[in-house]
Amino acid sequence: MKAGDGTYLVGLGPFEQRAMAPELGVAFYCNDFTLSDPLPWKIPAEWVEVNSLQEVGCAPVSAAIDWQEIEADGFAGVFAEINEMISRGVIEKSVPVATEKGRMTGGTGESFMGNIQALGAPFYSYGWALDGSGFCGATPELLFELDDCRLKTMALAGTAKADERDVFAVDGKEIREHEFVAQTLVAKLSDIGRVSRAERSIMDLGDLVHFHTAIDVELFAARGMDDLIRRLHPTPALGPLPRTEETMSLLVEWRQRLGCPPCFGAPFGLLKGGVFRSVVAIRGVHWQGADISIPSGCGVIEASRLVNEWRELRLKREAVKAAVHMGRA
Repeated sequence: MKAGDGTYLVGLGPFEQRAMAPELGVAFYCNDFTLSDPLPWKIPAEWVEVNSLQEVGCAPVSAAIDWQEIEADGFAGVFAEINEMISRGVIEKSVPVATEKGRMTGGTGESFMGNIQALGAPFYSYGWALDGSGFCGATPELLFELDDCRLKTMALAGTAKADERDVFAVDGKEIREHEFVAQTLVAKLSDIGRVSRAERSIMDLGDLVHFHTAIDVELFAARGMDDLIRRLHPTPALGPLPRTEETMSLLVEWRQRLGCPPCFGAPFGLLKGGVFRSVVAIRGVHWQGADISIPSGCGVIEASRLVNEWRELRLKREAVKAAVHMGRA
């Protein structure tokens, strides 16, 4: 894992797995979207900090991928079901995921770790590989950072192409989608600390822009990392609003139907020196053997339109391919 322009912290196995975080040392938090792993804390046998992943054997590889064309029908069906649930008052927002799949030749999934561009702030690079499966990517979204009783998080929702920035800044639908996320986060944190919300701004990610709101919290008392993960994950940027057992079950069923990898959008974190930072595992590639997938999600609210969301999903996947230097067979 790497934050911005910092160094990579790389954990090497075998990993000890625990239900709770250790009091001392380095540990990774790795779970799926539904937080179903009872032992999500992974403690490496050893760890190193490096400036380049090539220092630990992750050299860039030119691996060709034969991509399958995504059929729009499946996503369109889920989109219609979400709109029906919105009209019935069951949900205000949900986040379906379209997944592009392919077959790799001339490399392994782990090689993609060496292919990730050295992206600086505001990106966080992350990755996990075990027994021929794994994922890696560069996400702009921080779930939270915890240092004693100081917590930092963000609302990151609303997407447009960079050359549409001026129109995006006044787009009512995108602003409304972002405010769903920001207001929900403030509400979830106000009972456990003193919350300070910054003004909404635009985060520039190169080809894409997002609305971004920084949120700082001075906790009233120390809180456990697992407690905070379950409180905040998934935010409405990746999950349903309101978040209930029913709406989460609906989202999980939609994700499974559309072939979404189980770890897409999950929290992925690093504990080091008493400071814990968890990111949202988006903008990445997932693999199982030679089978590759790139998922992308979009927030659907009442004002959403299918053609616009379908275009946003493609833009996000293209950004991942560019960041990981993916070719075509």
